[in-house]
Amino acid sequence: MRPVILVLQILVSLGLIAVVLLQSGKSAGLSGTIAGGAETLFGKKKGLDEFLQKIAIILATAFLVLTLLMVLI
Repeated sequence: MRPVILVLQILVSLGLIAVVLLQSGKSAGLSGTIAGGAETLFGKKKGLDEFLQKIAIILATAFLVLTLLMVLI
């Protein structure tokens, strides 16, 4: 049982890393202020960012649960 959970945890962690890297960065500072208005005016790819955020939350929760299971077993 332990090796199965370990393999699942490795796969979930790699998926979480990939999803976080695929998300677009948040603009900060003066350039973010200038570009932020233009992005909201012309529209940004919010659908993909929202989808990746939901996937990241699911994978992070799965990672937490698998980690707790590893500790208990």
